[in-house]
Amino acid sequence: MNPVWLYILAAAVLACVVVALVLMRRRVAESEARQKSKLKKQMTSNIAHELRTPVTSIRGYLETLIACPDMASEKKQEFIEKAYAQTLRLTELITDMALISKMEERSSKFEKQNIDLYDIANEVFDEYSQRIEERKAVVENLIKPGTVLTGNKTLVYTIIKNLVENSLKYAGDGITLHLECYSSIEKFCYLTYYDTGCGVPDEHLEQIFERFYRISEGRTRDAGGSGLGLSIVRNAVKFHGGDIRAINRQWGGLQFFFSLLKHAE
Repeated sequence: MNPVWLYILAAAVLACVVVALVLMRRRVAESEARQKSKLKKQMTSNIAHELRTPVTSIRGYLETLIACPDMASEKKQEFIEKAYAQTLRLTELITDMALISKMEERSSKFEKQNIDLYDIANEVFDEYSQRIEERKAVVENLIKPGTVLTGNKTLVYTIIKNLVENSLKYAGDGITLHLECYSSIEKFCYLTYYDTGCGVPDEHLEQIFERFYRISEGRTRDAGGSGLGLSIVRNAVKFHGGDIRAINRQWGGLQFFFSLLKHAE
């Protein structure tokens, strides 16, 4: 075959490959855009649904107070306290949503410094000491003093705080709360946290880190909280270069395994 035709044929094939790659990239981009749009719509719908409940409750209590000026003072106080409790829930929801948004869109705003995991864990357990006592729970902080990594103290505190809070809300009474760094090799600290409570059905383990996911309808609302706790945990772990998973313990309770990068990149 004439070499000129070979060059023309090769150029045509190359052009077809380039066009195919451009079209493929465009389709991938369009698919990602559609997926992002779908996720944003779903998130907006979930947020609206979650906000509606406390706002509706607050409005109902206030309307009742306005409509019944002669209501007994004890009943008025009860309605005021219930409305106040809903405002706290609303505040927590907004705060948690803002934290997730900041981690996803403005993660560079979180400063990193040397932090001691043992000290942070003790701060969390001290914060929840009253609830721990009420639940007759036992704390096992087996992280060694001086276990240091470079990270954001607020986010690491939030990881441990939300795991402990989750146990105190759902795991039952008389449980053990166990936290340890079982390995610290190469780049990562490998940690585990578990309680000895009731655990969760296995079919829910893959979804518990999703925003507003409920194992049973009304579970988060009844126990308080925003429904974003474990989603925040996952995002905070990712911010520190690690990952997290959950299992049901053979001897009962829910166990988390997660890793945190020792040094900021």
